[in-house]
Amino acid sequence: MSKLLSMPGAISDFVPDGASVALGLQMEQMIPFAAGHEIIRQKKRGLTLIGPISDILFDQIIAAGCAEQVIAAWVGNVMMGSAYNFRRAVEQDELKIFNMTNFTVTLALQAGAMGVPFLPTRTALGSDVPKGNHFFYQIFSPFTPKEPLWAVRALNPEVTIVHVQRSDAEGNAHCWGNFGVLLEGVRAAKRVIVVAEEIVEPEVIASDPNRTVIPGFMVSAVVHCRYGAHPSPVQGYHNRDNAFFRQYHQQTKTKADSDAWLERWIYSVPDRRAYMNQLGACRVEELAVKQHAYAAQTDYGC
Repeated sequence: MSKLLSMPGAISDFVPDGASVALGLQMEQMIPFAAGHEIIRQKKRGLTLIGPISDILFDQIIAAGCAEQVIAAWVGNVMMGSAYNFRRAVEQDELKIFNMTNFTVTLALQAGAMGVPFLPTRTALGSDVPKGNHFFYQIFSPFTPKEPLWAVRALNPEVTIVHVQRSDAEGNAHCWGNFGVLLEGVRAAKRVIVVAEEIVEPEVIASDPNRTVIPGFMVSAVVHCRYGAHPSPVQGYHNRDNAFFRQYHQQTKTKADSDAWLERWIYSVPDRRAYMNQLGACRVEELAVKQHAYAAQTDYGC
């Protein structure tokens, strides 16, 4: 059964106000910016944002007033440093922050995926990360009773949104490159939205089963959105738009600047096609893959 929806339809149906939303799980690549922008256009409120290194997407969602809480290892502009809207929201006590590490975000999502209440770890022992943080509880193992451990509380996002290279209409998706915590985030979520560069026939997915990292039965909606991860890269489809990250840093230093940026790049463009038209054909051409590197042919015959 086809699960294909428009981006507005998928966000409207599966991201209610107050939801916990996992985004940007693949670290610096394949961040679902188009989905985040639709969340902003629909003026969702009271969201909890979950992710490891979120880059500037969290900053944009925070600037639009959509977020109430953040559970993350870091929020900023990986290329440039500060994320000004995030910083303003924290300084003005407008945002509740649960400080994590990349590894403990992974553990929390993995625990959620496994259906257990927590996973034990030695990581973060001796650090300030767990202080005042309800995701960490000190425990002692019956096997090593003198050695303290942290129990990291499970996370089950109400919706996880991921960007992949290709999917069929049922949500069986191929993805390659850096997964980050994609697998844990998908398996832990109550609902999953897959955004894909290409929608292909089921036979294409079936031709390479080992690359099918997301099975369709876990997916609630599939959205076809070319360049939906811009300005982050999609391996094999387009490169990272470094100039865009630099410009965002320069153009969001004040609230007024950020409001103008949101108006230009999100509110005034109805969809991704209009967004890319505003970016310009020359810029898009610059981001194209210059040297393809294909995997070796694989024979599944028997």
